[in-house]
Amino acid sequence: MFGIGGGELVLIMFIALMLFGSDKIPEVARTMGKIMAQLKNATNDIKSEIQKGAESNGLDKTFQEMHGNFNDITRNITSEIDKAKDKLLTETTTTTEVVQEELDDLPGPIKRQN
Repeated sequence: MFGIGGGELVLIMFIALMLFGSDKIPEVARTMGKIMAQLKNATNDIKSEIQKGAESNGLDKTFQEMHGNFNDITRNITSEIDKAKDKLLTETTTTTEVVQEELDDLPGPIKRQN
């Protein structure tokens, strides 16, 4: 909760109790609750106004198009990486087979014993 630990919360409550007294704490808590609700409502109003403005200017579609474009680019890159990986694996396998055949064809003491 707001990065406040248990000990810090107890300290804040103790200081509030010392400042306002036990009879005014409920009133202060109600007031703080109302302030937090008003702040939340104001924040939601601002968010909705920004969203309405973006929709009226067509920015929401632009963001959706950009998201789609990024997804397409990501898929293309992944596909190209997979193709390169497959090609490299094929070339490596082919090279290994050629080297193995050349080693098998070597005469004399250099040839590996099975």
